[in-house]
Amino acid sequence: MEQSDSAAVVKSQFHLFAQRRFLPFFVTQFLGALNDNLFKNALLVIVVSSAVAGSDSQTNFITNLAAGLFILPYFLFSTTAGQLADRYDKAMLIRRIKFAEVVLMVLGCIALWLGSVAWMLAILFALGVQSAFFGPIKYSIIPQHLGSDELLAGNAQVGMGTFTSILLGTLIGGWLVTTDQGPIYVGALAIGFAITGWLSSRQIPDAPSVSTNNDQIGFNPLPVTAQNYRLARENPLVFHCILGISWFWLFGGAFLTQVPNFAVTVLYGHPTLISVLLAAFIVGVAIGALLCNRFSSGSVEPGLVPLGGLGLSVFAIDLFFTSMAYQTGNPLGETVMPMQFLTMGTGVHIMLDLVFIGMFGGFLIVPLYSMIQERTSGDRRARVISVNNIFNAMYMVAGALLGIVFLSILGWTIPQFFLAIALLNILVLGAIFYAAPEFMLRFRAWIGRLLPGA
Repeated sequence: MEQSDSAAVVKSQFHLFAQRRFLPFFVTQFLGALNDNLFKNALLVIVVSSAVAGSDSQTNFITNLAAGLFILPYFLFSTTAGQLADRYDKAMLIRRIKFAEVVLMVLGCIALWLGSVAWMLAILFALGVQSAFFGPIKYSIIPQHLGSDELLAGNAQVGMGTFTSILLGTLIGGWLVTTDQGPIYVGALAIGFAITGWLSSRQIPDAPSVSTNNDQIGFNPLPVTAQNYRLARENPLVFHCILGISWFWLFGGAFLTQVPNFAVTVLYGHPTLISVLLAAFIVGVAIGALLCNRFSSGSVEPGLVPLGGLGLSVFAIDLFFTSMAYQTGNPLGETVMPMQFLTMGTGVHIMLDLVFIGMFGGFLIVPLYSMIQERTSGDRRARVISVNNIFNAMYMVAGALLGIVFLSILGWTIPQFFLAIALLNILVLGAIFYAAPEFMLRFRAWIGRLLPGA
């Protein structure tokens, strides 16, 4: 009986890949996120290379400028994007956005061929604009094509695909651009991904607007953002879901930003260890996203959110102590290669910590996205999601500022910064769960079903 139940769950989770109402959209969004990260990381590698960078200060300036240029469009255009997604057919908008990506990638290939950092930064900003317009559509089209009993599975697979594409784009972009004629290969690959994504978008079924709002589209972000913010606040639980998702992006961004320095300066690892640690975290998120469907029997389960939040802090705190033990075991700071790292007990322990941090992050964000979709009416869903995208960008910037404060101003070590973020996670999510009691009530009910004798 147990095996048949498990098989039913697997079928409910993955049968969507055989459906035209889901597969073309999944491929489209996967390739879009892959292209963003492919181009961005190729640019960063070019910037930090001695052929382009004239000094450390110039390198740091361009690196931070690149990050800022990609995030800035979310502040400038998310509100307009939400209005358009609620007003017009979402599939039509996706096709136009993906066609624009083909044009951008052709221009990006030329910029890579010329070696012009200024043009690459301009293309990166344009890719940020494209992503800002795609964001509200991405999560508002899912409930339009999937049933309520498929919502969690669809979000889980999209979440898994997004983080997998981030990993692949980071690895491929960083590696390929360092080879002979690497920039040309990156540009050609990006064009190929963009064309494939556009062709896939043409297969997405129509998703017509259900909104009766005929107000003129507002292009001034400030008043429109205020209006959308009021829409998001109308349902307190939805607003607290937005806060929880944005906090995870701060938490995860703070970890991922520090991984390169953590790998080299704390773990004494060879630079190739950076990719191994990034992969551990991102694979963990993908696993957690997929397990959500299994643990909640396919329904949207708010009870998983406190479990995810608790796991984030537990394993982040454990990472702090394990990192201290690791340094004690290598007092001379000898360079450690990835395979050597994986033969060390504390090395494996650190890898597992990162996997579990990612996995519990998946438990946190997948139900939160699903709850926003489920509890927001279709005529305003994209505008509410645009508020979430703005909050995500704000929290990611706040995470970078926290890193500067703790590491540069206060002089803390990276493991101590991880510990601080873990403790802040308890405070922030505790405040959210206090303000929205449904999370803890459903968590206790979920535990009761899981452990009926408890």
